[in-house]
Amino acid sequence: MNTRLPNNLFGLLWHFIKASPIAFFFIHLFWMVWVIEFVVWPQIIRMTVDAIENYHGDRADIWNAVSDIVIIGLVVWLTIELCFRMGGILLAKTLPKFESSIRMNMLNYVSNHSHTFFANNFSGSLANKINDMPRGSSHIVTLTSTLFFPAFVTAISVTAIFSFMYPMFGAVVFAWILIHVGICVAVANKSQALADIHAEARSNLAGRIVDTFVNNITVRIFARRRYEYAYAMHFQQDEMQKHEKSMMYIEKVRILLGIVCFIFMGVLMTYIDLIAFREGYINLADLIFIFQASINVTSIVWWAGGEIPNLFQEIGVCNQALTILEEPHQIVDKDGAQAIKISEGKIAFNNVTFRYERNNNIFKDVNIVISPGEKVGLVGFSGSGKTTFVNLMLRYFDIHQGAILIDGQNIAEITQDSLREQIALIPQEPVLFHRTLIENIRYGDLDASDEEVIEAAKKAHCHEFIIKLKDGYHTNVGERGLKLSGGQRQRIAIARAILKQSHILIMDEATSALDSVTERYIQESIEDMSKGKTTLIIAHRLSTLANMDRILVFKDGYIIEDGPHDELISIKNGHYKRLWEMQTDGFLPEEYDEE
Repeated sequence: MNTRLPNNLFGLLWHFIKASPIAFFFIHLFWMVWVIEFVVWPQIIRMTVDAIENYHGDRADIWNAVSDIVIIGLVVWLTIELCFRMGGILLAKTLPKFESSIRMNMLNYVSNHSHTFFANNFSGSLANKINDMPRGSSHIVTLTSTLFFPAFVTAISVTAIFSFMYPMFGAVVFAWILIHVGICVAVANKSQALADIHAEARSNLAGRIVDTFVNNITVRIFARRRYEYAYAMHFQQDEMQKHEKSMMYIEKVRILLGIVCFIFMGVLMTYIDLIAFREGYINLADLIFIFQASINVTSIVWWAGGEIPNLFQEIGVCNQALTILEEPHQIVDKDGAQAIKISEGKIAFNNVTFRYERNNNIFKDVNIVISPGEKVGLVGFSGSGKTTFVNLMLRYFDIHQGAILIDGQNIAEITQDSLREQIALIPQEPVLFHRTLIENIRYGDLDASDEEVIEAAKKAHCHEFIIKLKDGYHTNVGERGLKLSGGQRQRIAIARAILKQSHILIMDEATSALDSVTERYIQESIEDMSKGKTTLIIAHRLSTLANMDRILVFKDGYIIEDGPHDELISIKNGHYKRLWEMQTDGFLPEEYDEE
């Protein structure tokens, strides 16, 4: 599932095309009927005119002279139509699967990126790229198989026929095609570069717009609708200018191609054709054949040339979308990694050191053992290391030295999914899916029955407000759960964690968004939920940790104190004691000056 995808466009296209090689082979084969349409059909017309021109009998019997040719023409006509329809049906059957495979493989790859990756990228931009890639890839494949490849074969066929039958005409067509293709190749790099630049601007614009929508409440609170419009307009202007520059360059190329086509296939070919007919080198049938074949090859090559801007645009979009595949996963499972088996919940940090890339905050030589079933509080000012401790245990980041063991198993050597499946986390600010309440709660255990979901909701004290909603458990909570209050979202998150039934429970200010009455009920539920489980609680309200088995006090990446509340509070000039004394209304301030 986590196989690295090719990070170059044509490698990626081939990766998915070869999954259905027979289908794509026949798609190309059926659309080669353009060659019959543009090369064979003029020959049939030539043969018909030649037969009529050389017929000297009674006109009433003209059918005898052309009947075989007419029958061949009807067969060719039916063949052309049948091939077009079969090619269309194959495209309809193959391309949706092709697009789906690209989209889901990219989704799978991107979803395995690290916590840092998602923090550094707009979610809207990522979604835009994942949707752009299959659409753009499908368009590239369609243009190639139904137009560019048939146009190339048609041009080669007409050139070969002309060179064999009429060398002078073959030379003109060959010279025109050579110059036409040469111009296209010469401008390809700049066209693609401009298309890449435009695609990046387009994706960036989409990310900014989505960011505004996601933060719609903040926009309304500060009455910043006009500001956000102006902010988006700045990126819109940038996208528009780059789009215009890309399109104008292509139009200049089209003008040049048009001039070359007019000179060679318009003026020169017509002049040579008429001179050859006047001098008797060709007859009327040949003249008509040359005119018809020339018009056909000019049409399809010019049509293909007209689609080149679209091709470059789609290549640019796809190349820009590929940037999310170019970045390797920062956190990866080792080859042969096994699923972790947690039966007790013992946690050990052995000489663990970690440094964030974005700053100099570090986690230094941490050694700590948390026994199975122990309830441990984590306290300290912001940036002291509490959240880092939890994030490293969940392997959101890889440590630089040391080892983290759970039930004696090094978490760097087991699969990430199995680790996180067996640890329940209740975050301070839970975000719900834009789905129903029952789906959001069941996320803790996808196999849970409706009865088990409802029981978990009752324990989390959210059943009461859910049944009062019009659609009950089938109420959609809106994007990020914004239809619910902060306290209601928190209770849903707690119900989800209850349903998970893991051996390790982590709570990050899990009751901070609740009113005092509900908090008391939830604390009772948490007491029941944490029985027999290793429990870690991050709290700024130190009174909630008074009954913990022990409290870990963090400062500047170190655990400087460790013990139960009564013991820590009795340490003269102790850091925890100072924190306890500094509380305001039960809460720890964000920071303070020890001087």
